[in-house]
Amino acid sequence: ATIERKAYPSPLNYYNFPKSVCTSVNEVICHGIPDQRKLEDGDIVNIDISLYKDGFHADLNKTYFVGEVDEASKKLVKTTRECLQKAIDMVKPGTKYRDLGAAIEKHAKANGFSVVRTYCGHGVGKMFHSAPNVPHYASNRAIGVMKAGHVFTIEPMINAGSYDDQTWRDGWTAVTVDGKRSAQFEHAILVTETGYEVLTCRLPTSPKSHLDGI
Repeated sequence: ATIERKAYPSPLNYYNFPKSVCTSVNEVICHGIPDQRKLEDGDIVNIDISLYKDGFHADLNKTYFVGEVDEASKKLVKTTRECLQKAIDMVKPGTKYRDLGAAIEKHAKANGFSVVRTYCGHGVGKMFHSAPNVPHYASNRAIGVMKAGHVFTIEPMINAGSYDDQTWRDGWTAVTVDGKRSAQFEHAILVTETGYEVLTCRLPTSPKSHLDGI
């Protein structure tokens, strides 16, 4: 589908990543490699899509329900999306990048969840990943202040249990250490003179989201 639209999937062969998209199911935090496992009723799955078109990369992801999902998973997914929005609402010239993490972690902890620390948001544009680093947890040491024209991602990964993670032997798949579920949402954001623009937002013509009611 990406090639048909005269674009290229950014993850494919990126540091030898073997697929064109990341699919992270249940306890997989991020960078899941699509395989032969069939999705099952009650799963949650994050789909992370990145592409390169006309000289620029775009990057976003969302977590979806598979069939009927338990209430705990619904709360996790809903809270994760809210964490992203709370950070987006802070974007404007003069905001320190490190301050986003405090807002994310405060909301996650208030709902009984933890924030992954190993992975962070990043600059995106002519390069797939670049400065600034955008941590999602409080009391981080990220440097930099937002200025009009900056483009970066915010992509909090929120866990039902411990924030600690481990990586499978494939060198990519990051999972929770306790086997509990993780959810993630991501957007690419442009800092404008007065605030922000979400470059990867849904269009008025986009299909209705199954998350609208949670």
